[in-house]
Amino acid sequence: QVQLVESGGGLVQAGGSLRLSCAASGRTFSSYAMGWFRLAPGKERSFVAAIIWSRNITYYADSVKGRFTISRDNAKSTVYLQMNILKPEDTAVYYCAARRRVLMGVPTTPEVYDYWGQGTQVTVSS
Repeated sequence: QVQLVESGGGLVQAGGSLRLSCAASGRTFSSYAMGWFRLAPGKERSFVAAIIWSRNITYYADSVKGRFTISRDNAKSTVYLQMNILKPEDTAVYYCAARRRVLMGVPTTPEVYDYWGQGTQVTVSS
């Protein structure tokens, strides 16, 4: 079993920054890809960013390009989401996800992921 634990959420003013962390643990954890998704009130869960672990290839939603950066630390089995220039519309619960097997397509949809964290709340005030 793989466990994903997010941290780093909170309340921030518009224009501010936060860094989310997602620590993975479990029996011989290895991941092909890890991603971040978010769920805002009244909206569907949406893709934010993803990273192909071994090749360090990254993907971003258009709405966060240039503001958010996904990265990973192999030694810590942790993926990060640096969020800059935050906007009120970034307010959501942010979820970390992991996929173990190789994927032929791009890991930007929730159904391709095997494991999910519990989520961390990010609130951006105007």
